[in-house]
Amino acid sequence: MTNKEIKALISLLDDAEIRPQIEERIHELGESVIPFLEEAWEESLDSQQQTRLEELIHDLQFSGLQERLRVWRDSGGENLLEGMWLINSYQYPDADLQALNRAIEQLRYETWTMLRAEMTAIEQARALNHVLFRVHRFAANTQNFHAPANSMLHLVLESRRGNPLTLCVIYLLVAQRLGLPVFGVNLPNLFILTFRPEQAEEQPFYINCYNRGLILTRTDIEHYVAQLNLPPNEIFFEPCSHLDIVRRALRNLAVSFEKMQEPHKANEVNKLLAILTGDDTPTASPNEEADDESGQE
Repeated sequence: MTNKEIKALISLLDDAEIRPQIEERIHELGESVIPFLEEAWEESLDSQQQTRLEELIHDLQFSGLQERLRVWRDSGGENLLEGMWLINSYQYPDADLQALNRAIEQLRYETWTMLRAEMTAIEQARALNHVLFRVHRFAANTQNFHAPANSMLHLVLESRRGNPLTLCVIYLLVAQRLGLPVFGVNLPNLFILTFRPEQAEEQPFYINCYNRGLILTRTDIEHYVAQLNLPPNEIFFEPCSHLDIVRRALRNLAVSFEKMQEPHKANEVNKLLAILTGDDTPTASPNEEADDESGQE
């Protein structure tokens, strides 16, 4: 359709009798129509019409996000930064992936200048801790734990406040770019990282980014799990995939919206989660794959 035809189509939304057919046609045209809908919103003086246009814009953006998430899933879900950016774009469709990339790259460079070839794995982790938690002062958002902003990577990079998962994701992205063998670990109520040294004489250890990079041993993790009265499970000690991390991030976001009394948004986030789980009615188990205030240390 030409620009003139699209504008004419949008103008027909004023007609209540044919509005459903017009909206259906607009949905068929997809996200390319959004700039025209935004222009119509700016020109309209009718608040009800503006509301309808806002709903149409959101529906088109949400449909586009669902499709991009399917593409990311089908590609193997290996690009963690892209997966977290897709979550950002639910609330912030204009979130800039390249801006996220530049922010992570700056943290990587600052850490790289501190690393030395003779460093042990724990010394490398402490260098990362220094940059993230001392220089840049990333920290737990204990004052507003369930705020949806804690799941928005670009906001966490700006505010330096986040939940266990987003703080770990920033640490993990920087570590990976430095070639360090760091991976995510799906603990109940608390997301952490594990450092798996390649040198045989060094033992794997764990990192709690929600507690400023606190170094933990396997025994510490065993005690934590025992305190939750859960049976031992090797999944609590082993690395998880990037797909697992993005699924957990979506669960966190859904819980946030539920806590904020926004069930419609929670439902939409669960639809996104369903794309990554293959389940049309995904449910979050706080004891398995969502961060919770009880996981703080």
